[in-house]
Amino acid sequence: MQLAQLEAFTAVARTGTISQAAVELFVTQPAVTARIQNLERDLDTALFVRGRHGARLTDAGRAFLPFARRALDAVADGRLLLAEVERGATGQLAIGAAPAVSTYVLPAVLERFRAQYPGVQLIVRTGHSEEILEMVLREQVQIGLVRDVSHPDIEATPLYDDELILVTPPRHPFASRYEVRVEELVDAELVMFDRNSSYHELTSALFRSFGVVPRAQMELDNIDAAKKMVQQGLGVTLLPRIAVADELAAGLLGTARIADIQPLTRSVVSIRRSDAGLPSGPVAAFLTIAHHLLGTADGAEGAAGAPLDAFELLANPS
Repeated sequence: MQLAQLEAFTAVARTGTISQAAVELFVTQPAVTARIQNLERDLDTALFVRGRHGARLTDAGRAFLPFARRALDAVADGRLLLAEVERGATGQLAIGAAPAVSTYVLPAVLERFRAQYPGVQLIVRTGHSEEILEMVLREQVQIGLVRDVSHPDIEATPLYDDELILVTPPRHPFASRYEVRVEELVDAELVMFDRNSSYHELTSALFRSFGVVPRAQMELDNIDAAKKMVQQGLGVTLLPRIAVADELAAGLLGTARIADIQPLTRSVVSIRRSDAGLPSGPVAAFLTIAHHLLGTADGAEGAAGAPLDAFELLANPS
């Protein structure tokens, strides 16, 4: 049973003649006749009684007509829905994000997305970058926002650089100085991330490059806990700038530059399955907004012509 057969059937039922149905459908009369005959063959019953004055529905045809109309209406509604999905006006968007991204960056992006596409249902799942990668591979989420990861079955696009900075209590001696040497951190009360955190390897690599071994006074597994410990004067730590923007602005935390090193950064990327095809609908809309706000390799730029970074986004989310 084909859509064209149902269209021919309902057109003949509505107009009462093969010729008028052919005019409505922009096909020949033999084409309409063939479609009706094929449909009757599929259903193994006669749908029309043909006479000199046209075609009249049989009892079977009259019983089948509302089902044919509902089928055509369902297809038409589906086409309208697909058109709305393609525009990003409706549908569902499932996003997976690493903790720092979901807490400090994603809300501002989703605020902009929701304002433009209020009809899209949003689902957000969080986890470590490796967990989000698995969600993408298993098609549990459509987009992952994670640190730069490599896998043959995913495509990654840069979003922004996640910079780690030295964070101190506001009255700590380091906070009153422009810069601090790495060697000085060895003797400081240092708050570190545990070995399950990707930040652990990034900070450990810094100390290894200088041939020093820090004496961590405390190991934690999340950024918010580390911030609170530093605020309470229990040590200093290295945290993503985006995560401490509010506290720095309010004077609740201090910071100092680490001398003789390049900025400690890691790339945050969006990932999708490599066989997902070109992004469309809500996926394309979200990626466009995220790339525009965060400044990416796609060349998205802020109003002043320079790429926006995540720190600027947090300060000026609108």
